[in-house]
Amino acid sequence: MPDPAARDAAEEASALSHPAVDPDSTVSYGEHPDQTVDFYVPRDGRGTSAPLIVVLHGGAWRAPYDRRHITPFVAYLARRGFAVANVEYRRGGGIPAPRGAGSVAGSAAGPVAGRWPETFDDVAAALDALPALVRTHLPQADPRRTVVTGHSAGGHLALWAAARHVLPSDAPWRLDAPPPLRGVVALAPIAHFERAVELDVCGGAVRQLLGGEAEFAARAGSADPAALLPTGIATAVVQGREDTVVPQAVAEAYVDAAAKAGEMVGLTLLDGVGHFPLIDPAADACAVVAEEIAQLAW
Repeated sequence: MPDPAARDAAEEASALSHPAVDPDSTVSYGEHPDQTVDFYVPRDGRGTSAPLIVVLHGGAWRAPYDRRHITPFVAYLARRGFAVANVEYRRGGGIPAPRGAGSVAGSAAGPVAGRWPETFDDVAAALDALPALVRTHLPQADPRRTVVTGHSAGGHLALWAAARHVLPSDAPWRLDAPPPLRGVVALAPIAHFERAVELDVCGGAVRQLLGGEAEFAARAGSADPAALLPTGIATAVVQGREDTVVPQAVAEAYVDAAAKAGEMVGLTLLDGVGHFPLIDPAADACAVVAEEIAQLAW
């Protein structure tokens, strides 16, 4: 039986071993330096209008872990024929954890997770701005076929972005109608806050994201995907059974919450897979993710 910590470290090392891939263009959706989005044109040579895949990176909503670490996955999607928007957003500050203690997944020793409300402000603003930005900067994309995907903390944000029309009526990010999405594919998402807190996912990151323990109860209703159901948006979750960073139990709790709300969420569980192969172009799990995206996008 392989040591889980050693397996996690090897999987993370593989996922992060690929050189970062520069975008074809970068544009701003706001004035803050982190309010940017990188565009990648489809590389399959079809020359036809391609689905738009919006990627929200993970890293426990912590500042040291930016969109660059997910660019090999983004470029992989572009090679599969997708037009891709890799969104940056404001994250929590603080001093980075030592390598191996925090890593991309984050830890209790790492910086604070998230900024309330800026992290949510940015994801909402980016998604709202994308149709116009795509028309100018990524004309190969068809915004009518948009799928949002995200890994880990980014998986949480992807689910949240697809649920803005069911936010509480006083939430500033609420939409009057469902967002124009073909669907959302969440990869090992922090999708159920209560279960994630019970398991201390990413060293208390969920409570930090909402501003601390005192704010948790007041803000969770506007931030927890499990509280924002049903959405009516086609949703798929891909999860490694061996994931110790965001365990399978978190995804299962979200899927159960959706079922209780009368909504079916697809859950693909991958044997022998941990947290990072889902975004590692060298891993078989990444091909499964691309197929899940394709099923919704095409």
